[in-house]
Amino acid sequence: MTNAKYNGWTNYETWRVNLEIFDGFDPSEYYSSFDPSDAWGLGESLKGYAEEVIFECAEVPNGLARDYAQAFLDNVNWREIANHMINDYLREHLQEVNA
Repeated sequence: MTNAKYNGWTNYETWRVNLEIFDGFDPSEYYSSFDPSDAWGLGESLKGYAEEVIFECAEVPNGLARDYAQAFLDNVNWREIANHMINDYLREHLQEVNA
């Protein structure tokens, strides 16, 4: 994993996965047991979701391309994406309560 920040994110991989897979993703709509205090658990769920999208929905066969895709995903900071998502969720729901 590189230490180079990218657009304010841990690295390019984290930024790109967040942008292309999770932009606009509401964890409370996808996970019935969503707990905003559990960033680690949400991060693990997001990782599983991204792997499903990439490997199962796209039907990526075993081989070099799959290995590169997995290496890319291994560099993602899942907890950072989860924290970002939780913060967005809390900000949105606090606005609804205060409205």
